[in-house]
Amino acid sequence: MAWRQHLPALASAAVGINQASDAWDAVSDSLCDVNGWPLDEDAYADGQVKRDAEAWAHTEVFLDHGPEVLAGVRAAANGSDYVEGPISDDLRRLRGIDTTLERAGQLRHEWDQVMALMDASQPGSRKLYQKRAEETRNTEGWHYAHELSYQGPALVRAAEYLANRADAEQPSLTERARVALTRSAPDARGDLPAAPPAPTTPNPPAPGRSR
Repeated sequence: MAWRQHLPALASAAVGINQASDAWDAVSDSLCDVNGWPLDEDAYADGQVKRDAEAWAHTEVFLDHGPEVLAGVRAAANGSDYVEGPISDDLRRLRGIDTTLERAGQLRHEWDQVMALMDASQPGSRKLYQKRAEETRNTEGWHYAHELSYQGPALVRAAEYLANRADAEQPSLTERARVALTRSAPDARGDLPAAPPAPTTPNPPAPGRSR
């Protein structure tokens, strides 16, 4: 279960996305009038830019580590896990995460291509346009970050549960293997029957008297 090594990064990213969203929600209303219109458009826009940038950074963590963990979870979960049990709801929440990761990955790839073309066609222009290009990518990526704000924690919870279950089952498997080896060991098959004593040579007949 090598995918378990990615869990700390995913857990941190899941928390990070929700923290970025919660921080924005905590101040966004105060920046608007009673009708929901921004009182200060620049301040409102800056707040969204900050939220989107933080959320996208965590989304990229899911792009780097999520697919392997997702594959591991699906390989470790059994049919009953989807029907009932502590992770059944989380497993159902993961049905759309493939699409989220795929489309977020496409967005990152497209942005990388834009940056590469910019470097090739207009050397030195990257510094001028990179910030604006990143803001555009982050704005488009907020949708996927928002999806991961509930799909991501579900993936982490399911993965941690399955990893812990595997750890709990491992001692039992190890014990069964030890017992099997003990039973198959030569000295565990009981004492071998003693070899029969070697036949004794009969006493030769006494010589007869010669006539």
